[in-house]
Amino acid sequence: MLDAARIQSMLDPLLPGLLGIRFTQVDADKVVATLTVRPELCTAGGILHGGSMMAFADTLGAVGTVVNLPEGARTTTVESSTKFLASAQVGTTVTAECTAFHKGRTTMVWQTLIRNEKGKLCAVVTQTQLVMTA
Repeated sequence: MLDAARIQSMLDPLLPGLLGIRFTQVDADKVVATLTVRPELCTAGGILHGGSMMAFADTLGAVGTVVNLPEGARTTTVESSTKFLASAQVGTTVTAECTAFHKGRTTMVWQTLIRNEKGKLCAVVTQTQLVMTA
């Protein structure tokens, strides 16, 4: 199975690396990562942009799916729903925990909870990943 260090090295040259996502746990049922809230990831007022939160969560759901794929299969997000509940200020770090709701043969469903440094829930993202076999 792919571990956090291997996933990190694979994704560092891509959008997740550009965003600054740092993986701390990658397991078959849970993915955890952090993201430092930098000015370029924010909207007016120095708060983390909703699109940044969505990209953060989408990355974790995709990683959770990838570590569960059968050999030779690929994945893509086919649906995502986000509820924004609180903000995260520039200069702080948010933590996301992504857990599996369903791991089927053709789809997987993941939920990501993003929390600010105070532990307040900022966003809940539920996404469906399509499993594409060769």
